[in-house]
Amino acid sequence: MSELRARADSPTAAVLRLAQPPLRRFAPGVFFGLVSALSSVGLLATSAWLITRAAEQPPILFLGAAIVGVRAFALSRAAFRYVERLTSHDAAFRQLSALRIGIYRRLVPLAPDGLRGDAGGPGRGDLVTRLVSDVDELQNLPLRVVQPLVVTLLTAVLSVIGVSIVLPTAGVTLAVTLVLAFATAALVQSAIAGRAERSIAPLRGELSDRLLDYVSNLDVLVAYDAVSERITRVEAADTGLRIATLARAGGAGATSAILSALATLASVAALLVGIPALGHGLQGPALTVIALVPLAVFEVVASAPLALGAFRQVRASAARVADATPSALPVEIPDELTGPGADRLPSSSTMELFGLGARWPGEATAAFDGVDLRVDRGDRIVIEGASGSGKTMLAHVLVRFLGYSGSYRIGGVEARELSADVVRGIVGLCEQSPYLFDEDIRQNLLFAHDTATDDELLAVIARVGVAEWTRERGGLSARVGDDGVLVSGGQAQRLALARALLADFPVIVFDEPTANVDPGRASELMRDILSAASDPHGEDSRAVILISHTPVPDDLVTRRVRLGAPALP
Repeated sequence: MSELRARADSPTAAVLRLAQPPLRRFAPGVFFGLVSALSSVGLLATSAWLITRAAEQPPILFLGAAIVGVRAFALSRAAFRYVERLTSHDAAFRQLSALRIGIYRRLVPLAPDGLRGDAGGPGRGDLVTRLVSDVDELQNLPLRVVQPLVVTLLTAVLSVIGVSIVLPTAGVTLAVTLVLAFATAALVQSAIAGRAERSIAPLRGELSDRLLDYVSNLDVLVAYDAVSERITRVEAADTGLRIATLARAGGAGATSAILSALATLASVAALLVGIPALGHGLQGPALTVIALVPLAVFEVVASAPLALGAFRQVRASAARVADATPSALPVEIPDELTGPGADRLPSSSTMELFGLGARWPGEATAAFDGVDLRVDRGDRIVIEGASGSGKTMLAHVLVRFLGYSGSYRIGGVEARELSADVVRGIVGLCEQSPYLFDEDIRQNLLFAHDTATDDELLAVIARVGVAEWTRERGGLSARVGDDGVLVSGGQAQRLALARALLADFPVIVFDEPTANVDPGRASELMRDILSAASDPHGEDSRAVILISHTPVPDDLVTRRVRLGAPALP
């Protein structure tokens, strides 16, 4: 994380630096790529010399070295190319793995409230694209940008030196045509495809965002006859991405055409300066070499203008990744706390709030302020208040998703002085819409307590009142569907409660547990939740904080706390 925080003035450059493998891993790929490229040039030069010299019908003894050279260059080109692919891709993938882990670690303190975004921020689909496709695009920095440019430069310089040894004027001609070819191809490709290369990553995110919005809300769109309009938006995004991709391909095609034409020009220029030198120190086989070597060199150089285009695309992806993982946390999001004492366990789970206040990231005013509350073991506390009064925000403060003003102590220790893991090991949150993985019931419970046996899982399922439902569905191996689509709202809440019980949180916070439940079953679910949350090992030692719009009978709770509604503007 410290690396991702570095150079806050240039977050895109910081991401690019993290995408580039260290020299000790990157250098072998460059070396083998250079040897492979020089083998290609050497193969053509040796073959040209051999064919021309053989036409003079010398004794076979004079051709033996060239014959061996042709075979050696042919084999080494393929062999070194294979080794180069292994070493360079290994280095890129290792670095990509480290980068991805670093980004995900950076997201941990941001999630969930730091990723809520604003009206101009990325949607869910775009955010997923940034963290998957754009991160994957960063592997092209070493593979398609840095290494091709380094190999091209070294190959061109060494080839010019080699041709200059044979005929200095031919070496100068080759150098001039190479510079002209690179500059012309780069300018043409930038003019044709530069804008498209920079826009592909944002367009890909926009398409993903619109497609996810369409699929996620299809039922509502069908109900309000708005499907055609959303399909039109998806098609428009797809068309924009397709046009940009075609423009990029067009730029690559134009670049290849220009380089092919200039490679021919380089060969013609070599002949123009070489033919007058025949008989004046230059022999026929050598003339063939200086005339054909530019073809092989230009084949290697062709990757350089494309590398510049790839860099534009990589940089656009790096900027989007940097934007999704800002170098500085919003002031409302608590930073990870490390160091001595951060992982110490408080002496008790008693919670004390004094003058507590909080606000969502990016908002100027606090949703609530001046909250005083004490939570002891066995308490059953209901948090009430109008919509917008900050009930959900209070739940997020208690599990340290959000920072706070005032004081929040656990066992007499200020929560700011504890790591988030310690706080979340004491206070568990069952959200309004609990997330269920697209797995079976067993896996959805095991992640809360991975060493639990099937008997323990069945026991906790029975405590939360879904034992019969589980048996009817086929037991613990029954799948719940993507995001729990095969499970009702009440069953999802009971499974979330089962996970909280397995994790054995001393304090459980329920945020609107009956929000997605039929009104007729809400009271029953509420009673079952409070009953099941009782700790059988500590004589009701587990505390429960319940946020609910649904009326809760007085006999089920020990105290009620009402948050004031925010002042109207």
